[in-house]
Amino acid sequence: MERFTAWMTDSFSPKVNKIAKNPWVAAIQDSILAAMPMVFIGSFATILSIVKDFWEGFPDFSMISSFSFGLFSLFLAYLIPEAIMKRKGHAEVSKQAGLAGIAFFLLLVFPQFTAEGMIQFDFNTLGTGGMIAALVSGIFVGFIMNLFSKWKFIGEDSAIPDFVAVWFNTLIPIIVILLIGWLFTFQLEISLYSLVNSIFLPLVNLGQSFWGFVIIFFIGFAFLYTFGISTWVIYPVQSAIALPAIAENQANFAAGQEVTNIFTAEAGQLFLIGGGGATLALCIMLAFMAKSQRLKMIGKASLIPSIFNINEPIVFGAPVAFNPVLMIPMWINGLVGPILTWIVLKVGLVPIPHEPFQLWYLPGPILNWLVTASITGLIYFFVIFGASWVIYYPFFKIYDKQAVEQDKELLEEGECLN
Repeated sequence: MERFTAWMTDSFSPKVNKIAKNPWVAAIQDSILAAMPMVFIGSFATILSIVKDFWEGFPDFSMISSFSFGLFSLFLAYLIPEAIMKRKGHAEVSKQAGLAGIAFFLLLVFPQFTAEGMIQFDFNTLGTGGMIAALVSGIFVGFIMNLFSKWKFIGEDSAIPDFVAVWFNTLIPIIVILLIGWLFTFQLEISLYSLVNSIFLPLVNLGQSFWGFVIIFFIGFAFLYTFGISTWVIYPVQSAIALPAIAENQANFAAGQEVTNIFTAEAGQLFLIGGGGATLALCIMLAFMAKSQRLKMIGKASLIPSIFNINEPIVFGAPVAFNPVLMIPMWINGLVGPILTWIVLKVGLVPIPHEPFQLWYLPGPILNWLVTASITGLIYFFVIFGASWVIYYPFFKIYDKQAVEQDKELLEEGECLN
């Protein structure tokens, strides 16, 4: 165990963190995070729609979700090229890159023109249904803009105003980008949107499988986390699978069809009680049951954040990370939570989430009820909490005993120094 931990700490973790800091990967993370407020707004609209289920006269706020969460891919089409140019040191042309990204993405989703001269888009392609296409198009636009930024018509030492220089320096790359979109869409009549989605379909199908669901959540929210690697490292992959899935569930539910996609962020919220590794139970144990005063203080300081599913204080304060005693139960919970959740959703004991709901910081019981809109979802919270309690308890007792002995040793050393 010590040898494995040393390898993870000294070799694996630095490599993963290096990938996470890569400007291309970091730009995607920045873009998704920048667009998250629009997803939150869609989640608020979901809460309001629950009110309408009980009060028919309540206004319909679904259009708020359609023009926030429902335009997620369009936002990414702008944000990704912009973020790439900033990360690559070309901030002066970042806005132009973002605008080119929107134009290319709208070409990519294969617009149709009517005889009356109206342009038509499939609205689903502008939301999370087009997220993979938006990621690919954003990276492509960023690549072209970055490539041409190395050659400039007007240099920095020119007397021409900077904004005019930017106009001319971005003309050729934007023309190249739009010509490629025009060629595929209007000349070859190839839907790049459909082509990109078909290429990534195996990845999506893998994510929606039992093993895909379990492995991705285990690696991202338990295993890597115990080695100090942020869960945001896998967020681009997770969101590329989860966000289109919840959008499809929403559309199927509205059409009266079966809801089948289990891999969604909303499903993950059912078992991430207190954060990755379901650490709320451990936090309560430390706060109220620990004999070590040091652990008791850490538990109490971490309790409020943990109730709202923020567990960095407990993971790095107890610590759970790099702690062989507490890493193991976190791994076990990282497997048990997804496995149990997949089973109860698959057999129908708990309804599969069908509305986008990204307010993950709500306390567990409330969150589970809102995500599933069912009493069984609320009951399932206590099932998962109970399971996590049983898993953490014996390891908590071992660690608390060790901490008490360490506290005594530190106290004795302090007395000797005095």
